[in-house]
Amino acid sequence: MSHLTPAEALGLLQSNDLIALGKRADEVRRQFHPDNVVSYIIDRNINYTNICTSGCLFCAFYRTARSGEGYVLPYEEIKKKIGETIDLGGIQILMQGGLHPTWKIGDYENLLRRIKADFDIHLHAFSPPEVCHIAKLSGLSVEETIRRLKDAGLDSIPGGGAEILVDRVRNQLSPNKCSADQWLDVMRTAHKLGLKTTATMMFGHVETLEERVEHLAKLRELQEETGGFTAFIPWPFQPDNTPLKNRGIQKKIGSLDYLRTLAVSRIFLDNIPNIQASWVTQGGKVAQMALFFGANDMGSTMIEENVVKAAGVSFRLGEKDIRRLVIDAGFIPRRRAQDYALLPEPAGV
Repeated sequence: MSHLTPAEALGLLQSNDLIALGKRADEVRRQFHPDNVVSYIIDRNINYTNICTSGCLFCAFYRTARSGEGYVLPYEEIKKKIGETIDLGGIQILMQGGLHPTWKIGDYENLLRRIKADFDIHLHAFSPPEVCHIAKLSGLSVEETIRRLKDAGLDSIPGGGAEILVDRVRNQLSPNKCSADQWLDVMRTAHKLGLKTTATMMFGHVETLEERVEHLAKLRELQEETGGFTAFIPWPFQPDNTPLKNRGIQKKIGSLDYLRTLAVSRIFLDNIPNIQASWVTQGGKVAQMALFFGANDMGSTMIEENVVKAAGVSFRLGEKDIRRLVIDAGFIPRRRAQDYALLPEPAGV
């Protein structure tokens, strides 16, 4: 089967025939997942610091070191959060934070080693902008930085900080963050070193539809090269409380644009096996609809989530809620690991 071309993808993003688009995306999903299973993971998102030098215009979460509102979580608090996660059946910690102005590689190694000494848990941590920042402050190459983090306990890398992988957009939204090529190079290097990663796209702000397609094309090309992406997670920009809203960017895209973009992503990214629905930004009902527009995964139970919440969005779903939504849509819910391997069904769920 030939790839969908960028021109064809652009045409689909401009299409008003949402039903036909959803049907086509659903056919691709069924090719990857003919068993009718919809997966999810029990984990917790721990933001170890909100202090950040990037100053991204779309972010309502970060604080500067001088703001008086910045924090670095004490290890004992991190330890408590991980213990609570395990007690709730969690198997993974998603750990991301701001680009801290003074933390270097040793600080991150120490944190990873302390966690691994205390817990048997998967650490899905440090997005590409964090990796680039750590490398720069520590005087290391990206490869050496990832090697050292891996040796200290890093198990996989989340796809955060991608936003739109076009430097015109990045220069406007996040000029102090890594470039599109640097983001891709972190993922390429991680894959080469045996770490699986996810890929993301935050859309619906200053990008054009052509730039959404360019983003997808760069991900598909890297996946052809490395095969290291386990999943793709697109979500719409949440404007409330962000500097971007204060500059007049107040639009908040609707569910139809979300479902259309999700469906085109599923069709275009025909070498990435999993597409995740974003109930965190869209709510349960739209995420349920996403299962008919190409998504096969409901993401995390999100025992804790802070970044989207800071932008004024506070959807909450527990494991029972996610399973009910999946079953009501006619699918089979299953717990999974970070690599999307399905886990045994526990008693009583």
